Amino acid sequence: MTAQPDDIGTEWGEVPTEDGPMGLYRAGGDATSAVVVLQEAFGVNDHIQDVTRRFAALGHLAVAPDLFHRTGTGVLGYERHAEAMPLIGAIDAGAITRDVRAVLAHLAEHDGVPANRVAVVGFCFGGRAAFTAATSIRGLGATVVFYGPGIAAGPHAVLGDAGRIDAPLLVHVGGDDPTIPADQVAAVDTALAALPVPARQFVYPDAGHAFACDARPALYRREAATLAWDRTTAFLADHLPLAH
Repeated sequence: MTAQPDDIGTEWGEVPTEDGPMGLYRAGGDATSAVVVLQEAFGVNDHIQDVTRRFAALGHLAVAPDLFHRTGTGVLGYERHAEAMPLIGAIDAGAITRDVRAVLAHLAEHDGVPANRVAVVGFCFGGRAAFTAATSIRGLGATVVFYGPGIAAGPHAVLGDAGRIDAPLLVHVGGDDPTIPADQVAAVDTALAALPVPARQFVYPDAGHAFACDARPALYRREAATLAWDRTTAFLADHLPLAH
């Protein structure tokens, strides 16, 4: 019987980084593969913890690092969007790379899971962070991006480095997402088409930003969210298969 998200064992720990200790939410136990869940602009909140448990329920070890560890911000409520924007704006590609590398080192040393058995999955700000990690860290198992603004344009745009990506990549974006305009969606499509690894972007026509966040009823779109999750689990099954 497949474990359910609410039945998954969880704990908080810390991993060392070049910029000080970073909190790490862990879900699941011994596994031969891992999923690193990168937070939205609001921290490792209840929703991100729930998503982490969902990946653990599939049979992976799943972890969510606190990318706000440099400021000690912790978690912000969804109504504090204005406060979140400068916080995520201050986290550049170098900081993201250092943090993800620290998590990968922890998974390899503490759990025996090498980088090529790890998928990085990010949502919103974490989507941009996941794409950034895919461009800067070689040898990942896979990367999944859910509605990541700022990939193709903005101060931390990384689409110009897409040619460095060497692991399978899956991108989900809402067709009505005002934070990712159509020209940026098209630019991502063009970049992915040139990659030598499996890479695809799916556009969900009637969905906006954060369409998979069931903690935000005004934005959540059940049909699109279910389809994106099913595509993600199939993608991970192909590129990060569980040991039997």
